[in-house]
Amino acid sequence: MGLQNGDHETETFDIVIVGAGISGINAAYRLQTELPGATFTILEGRNSIGGTWDLWKYPGIRSDSDLFTFGFQWEPWPYETPIAKGPLIKEYMHNCVTKYNLDRYIRFNHRVLAADWSRKTEQWKITAEQDGQTKTFKATWVVLGTGYYDYENPLKTTIPGLDSFKGKLIHPQYWPEDYDHRGKKMVIIGSGATAITLLPALSETGAGAVTMVQRTPTYIVSMTNRSPKTSWFMKLVPNKYSGTLLRIQYAWMAYLVVLFTRYFPLRAREQFLKGMEVLLPERIPANPHFDPPYNPWEQRLCLSPDGDFFQALRDNPNANIVTGQIDTVTETGLRMKDGTTVDADCLITATGLQMRMGGKVAVTVDGEKIDYAGRYLWHGSMVQDVPNLMLVVGYTDAAWTLGADATAHILVRLWKHMRSRGITTAIPRVPPGGAGPYRKFWHLSSTYSEHAELTLPKYGTQGPWKPKNSPPLDWLHSKWGDIITGLQFSS
Repeated sequence: MGLQNGDHETETFDIVIVGAGISGINAAYRLQTELPGATFTILEGRNSIGGTWDLWKYPGIRSDSDLFTFGFQWEPWPYETPIAKGPLIKEYMHNCVTKYNLDRYIRFNHRVLAADWSRKTEQWKITAEQDGQTKTFKATWVVLGTGYYDYENPLKTTIPGLDSFKGKLIHPQYWPEDYDHRGKKMVIIGSGATAITLLPALSETGAGAVTMVQRTPTYIVSMTNRSPKTSWFMKLVPNKYSGTLLRIQYAWMAYLVVLFTRYFPLRAREQFLKGMEVLLPERIPANPHFDPPYNPWEQRLCLSPDGDFFQALRDNPNANIVTGQIDTVTETGLRMKDGTTVDADCLITATGLQMRMGGKVAVTVDGEKIDYAGRYLWHGSMVQDVPNLMLVVGYTDAAWTLGADATAHILVRLWKHMRSRGITTAIPRVPPGGAGPYRKFWHLSSTYSEHAELTLPKYGTQGPWKPKNSPPLDWLHSKWGDIITGLQFSS
């Protein structure tokens, strides 16, 4: 059924935010508190806030970053555990939205289809679909808080013989809530954060056997899932202050680990390998199952709160790891290239996301399609040659929210600068001399990012085109740094 043109009048705002996940909600708070004169709305395609935390439902779904930095700076994470399950994160987000009356800005079930910039009117025309009806909005600025992956289509899994499997086939992005895995032989294909979360969760909730089948091992870091918030001193300090202290502490701890892996990769590798080996049961050797052929942070580090992944391997003799190439899927499981077979009642293809920047919003300038591929990012926030548009992106090696908040601060400062001078349009322009040698936007070498490389924007090495990869320095810049260089203004 095609879309119907309703009788809705076009609404006009100063700013339209697309997405009511962590990025959109944070941007809304910054606009409400720091630009009280600006009008804005949030268009959300789903019927609830939360983004990732509303979509994913697989057993054990949790954060893979600490919540003291992944949570909002303006409403610190109030719980003692730095790593939390998805439902608690969504509840926290709901509480934040309610407390600060941000829900009044959200339009649910508004799936944004297109945004077209008019040079004549110096405005965006945003087209959205609601219940089969088209609605249009106009705005001076558009903020795309849509995350980095496709909510509707996961990365396609290419495994020989997959169609021949007679059991249950599940992709974690669409976990069937009515599926009962108790007593069943569950096989997880993959070794990323989802697989590392699923193995202990399925093991603890009654699966007959759980086997993680990986082509390439990953680095798994066991961390204590308790924070200094449990100390008597922190309990006496109001959450506003204790949460801020913990945010600073955890942000710096994570950043120092990243710096250590960048400048001393071999030493870091040695430490991470030792950390995994001491937690393994005798029946599972570190080599080849926990010996990645790459250095730490060339792909994401995976967290194991309180070592739950290793605990499952130690406590449950039916929890196992198989490392190698899959030859084919059979009717009853997997056959590996070395001849090993893995029986399965259920195959879980935890093989990655399909990356998609800006959601599925068709962005055009005077009707000309804008392709993000190959365009430079200005301060990791705006797209080369695209007027008045913020693309909210976070970090690959730190909490997403830190990067999203830096973008929100830049938007606020830029808005004030332009309004005070009667400027209406800001366009990132690469100078004639270029932006320096090309740098990957998503610097990880994971399969899902390699698949998407040709569709992604890029960074340079000079001026405002340099990568956003240093949370402390990026925050300082977003608050007080140069936000003029690299922009072409017009009024």
